[in-house]
Amino acid sequence: MRQDYKYSKTVRYWLLIGLIMLIGQVILGGITRLTGSGLSITRWDIISGVIPPLNSLQWEAAFSLYKQTPQFSKINATFTLADFKFIYFWEYFHRLWVRSLGLIFLIPFVIFVLRKKIDKTLVKHLLLVVVLTILTASAGWIMVKSGLVDRPWVNAYKLALHFILAIFVIWAMVKTITYAYCYGGEKTEKKPLVKWVLGVTVVQMMIAGLMAGMKAGLYYPSWPSMNGTFVPKVLLSTENWHWLNMTNYDSNVFAPALIQFVHRMLAYLLVFLVTVLFIRCYKSWKGISLFWLRAMIGLVVIQLVLGVLTVLNVQGKIPLVYGVLHQLVGLLFFISLLFYDYSTQKKA
Repeated sequence: MRQDYKYSKTVRYWLLIGLIMLIGQVILGGITRLTGSGLSITRWDIISGVIPPLNSLQWEAAFSLYKQTPQFSKINATFTLADFKFIYFWEYFHRLWVRSLGLIFLIPFVIFVLRKKIDKTLVKHLLLVVVLTILTASAGWIMVKSGLVDRPWVNAYKLALHFILAIFVIWAMVKTITYAYCYGGEKTEKKPLVKWVLGVTVVQMMIAGLMAGMKAGLYYPSWPSMNGTFVPKVLLSTENWHWLNMTNYDSNVFAPALIQFVHRMLAYLLVFLVTVLFIRCYKSWKGISLFWLRAMIGLVVIQLVLGVLTVLNVQGKIPLVYGVLHQLVGLLFFISLLFYDYSTQKKA
């Protein structure tokens, strides 16, 4: 049966490209974090920052600015210019990607509006994406600044805020796409379990941001136990349960232990909830809804396995390949969950 869409194929493909680029932006952010590249560029020049250093003098000037940061003096004091160029590349590529995303979004948007290819409803959806993107970029710069004074890395809570805002941008983009593609069933259905899965997933992503910011994965590189115990001993002592231990996570193992423990428990809970959802709803849906339901169960299992492999391969730092794949599959799981949710709602 032919599907009648509200918008042209060009508009719909443009929206899909936007989502793919947003996913790429989040993954590049993960790479910059895992390679320690996020603080290599100490200034945020929206226009002039498009051009990287082009000669030895400019590279030495950029390197000199980096040498003034706590990260250089406390962690990377032995860095050569070649080492600096490596981390500079990833942060530069990260920032260039978001600028490219802005152009790819803005230019077609203006053309589509002028040619009346999109209506007010879609414009409202897209404006929400834009506002959230601006908030995410602002939070990102605030996050970077937190690592340029005193601390050799960014503040974990600001990193988590930056990450969760990026997740909301993707959520808004998925909602826009499902509207453009006329997602939805013929009738509404009460789906409390889907909402539970969605809620737990959002919380898990917030915890994932804290995991990254606190480098919590480095403290307990074992599975299924956490260095020999199910619950870390530091969590069993009531004297450790105070806010100072949550803010002084650099010098106290309590917060990393708590965050990693919660992250593991939520992962097990998500696998259980998605499995129950799959069993209950497998025979209820067909077509696109069934596709996303299958994608969810497959991705959540892969995500759990990647999480275990990431932890088991920690050797003083998070393994880059496993860490990036863990983040990517987690993001794809979240997106599949959103598409499933919207595909089982009543059509707009």
